[in-house]
Amino acid sequence: MRRPVLIRQHVESAPPGLLAAWLDSRGLAYEVSRSWVDGAEPDPGGYACVASLGHDLGANDTHEPAVATERELLARAVACGIPVLGLCYGGQVLAAVLGGRVTRAPVPELGWREIDTDDPELVPAGPWLEWHYDRFDVPPPATELARTRDAAQAFRLGPHLGVQFHPEATVEVVEGWARADRVDAVLAAAPARRRAAEASAFRLFDAFTDQIGNRLAA
Repeated sequence: MRRPVLIRQHVESAPPGLLAAWLDSRGLAYEVSRSWVDGAEPDPGGYACVASLGHDLGANDTHEPAVATERELLARAVACGIPVLGLCYGGQVLAAVLGGRVTRAPVPELGWREIDTDDPELVPAGPWLEWHYDRFDVPPPATELARTRDAAQAFRLGPHLGVQFHPEATVEVVEGWARADRVDAVLAAAPARRRAAEASAFRLFDAFTDQIGNRLAA
């Protein structure tokens, strides 16, 4: 019997979006754990992999029970060999549990960005939607895969992949973040750019599952 993917959603305004669309298109089972509702920490051992999404808190806000819980969950997943896909905040938490630092970014990355990538088959250059005020340092044992001039953008360690951008996000979702943060960002995109962003996201998700082998078929 296939084990499902565990998606950790941390706020109502940051849904699985294109990640859920990709899982549906590939016929893969998944469960969305709404961390602010579910409360109890799931056991990652029952899942094929864990995907941790964005948050309006930071990975260093460990005085917040939700952040402490997510750090514990991803640390358990890593210890058990359960692959983790960390997206923005999720990538920062993954970096932290692997021994990396998360610090305030000198320049927030808000809106559309293309990235410099060393492995375009795994991490395409984009365009990607970004929305972050903190950034991660690549954990010492991990390999940096992509960057902009302002922040590392992706790293890999074994089956784990952390990214600083939001492959799961749509324009409409990020427009909601801009309104909440009272930021005037240029987010509108022509249909061709939206299609390119979705194609890049699907390529990244496909490549991640290729990296973790047959876990999704187990």
